[in-house]
Amino acid sequence: MGSDRPWSVLALLILACLLVSPATGAPGDVTVTSVAVDPAVLMPGDAGTVTVTVWNTGPSTVPLGGARLYGDGVVPTGEPYLSVGDLGAGLNRTFTFAVRADAPDGTYYPRFSLDLRENGTLGHPVPVLVDGTPLEASVADRPDAFAAGREAAIAVQVGNPRPNAASGVQVIPEGANFSVTPGSAFIGTLEPDASGTVAFNLTPAAEMNITFRVVWRNGINTHTADLVLPVAFGEDKRQADPVITNVEVAVEGEIYRATGDVMNAGLEPARSVLITPGAPATPVDPFRVYVVGTLDPDDISTFEVTFRAGAGVEEIPLVIEYRDNDGNPYSVERPISLENRTAEEGPDAGLPVTAIAAVALVAIAAGLAALWYIRRRR
Repeated sequence: MGSDRPWSVLALLILACLLVSPATGAPGDVTVTSVAVDPAVLMPGDAGTVTVTVWNTGPSTVPLGGARLYGDGVVPTGEPYLSVGDLGAGLNRTFTFAVRADAPDGTYYPRFSLDLRENGTLGHPVPVLVDGTPLEASVADRPDAFAAGREAAIAVQVGNPRPNAASGVQVIPEGANFSVTPGSAFIGTLEPDASGTVAFNLTPAAEMNITFRVVWRNGINTHTADLVLPVAFGEDKRQADPVITNVEVAVEGEIYRATGDVMNAGLEPARSVLITPGAPATPVDPFRVYVVGTLDPDDISTFEVTFRAGAGVEEIPLVIEYRDNDGNPYSVERPISLENRTAEEGPDAGLPVTAIAAVALVAIAAGLAALWYIRRRR
């Protein structure tokens, strides 16, 4: 009987070891330490991700089961975590869930759930904001009026009224009957309440509507907003306005010489100003074309042109050609009268016709009188 006691004690020790399980942490040692939503604010219909990080703050390993996200306005679109495994002491674990915003604007709370096996379940609500506010575009600068075939500068400003950043922002002109440079303009990332401006040079061929399409991304989601600009032809109220004054016309043989002043009565500079006689006049040397140069608003300059005009011509136009600041060409005509002209004496200039006729009559009368006197004396 005494010889059996050592074996009995050994058997009891083995049984005790088999009944004792490894030490595990308490469920309160596993906590959610951070949550993140990407993009930070979803638009209705957007796809995104919800990321939850848990931490084992206890001294022992905690066995974990599955992890999942239960939707509330924001619907999970991926598979749950079916088996997680053990989480060691002082370690963390991150869970990422694909979601889609299937609700209107508002704040929603999908619930994260983590199975702690025999220690219960860890639950945590994740706040997700849904906001459908789009980016806004406006015309920051444009001409007062457009003209067919003439280039016009247009500036488009894009603002971000959303509570989160918009990335990859670009502006693309769309439509027909125009040419534009550049074909698209890139702004990049716009932080909340920030704005960016891009410039285009537009040359319309006809009246139409041009659409500036604003394209941007919210996370992985692409969105657009349209700005429609009507293009109608008309007169620019600010453009240069050349005016001819103090015109004097003199005759030198068969050549007319017109002198006067040209003034810019507009609100923008007139560049590369040229003045030339228009039909029915024919420009001749020495001043076929008079080069004025640049006329700033309210500037004035003298000019002189020479030309021939046929019999019976009482009025001709002076053609003024100039360019605006963008290099667009303009041409206007200002009529001048040839009726009140003067005759200038020169090396080749004779007496006026009436004076010649008067002198001739006087000479003839004097000759007749002399002839009569001689005959009478005889």
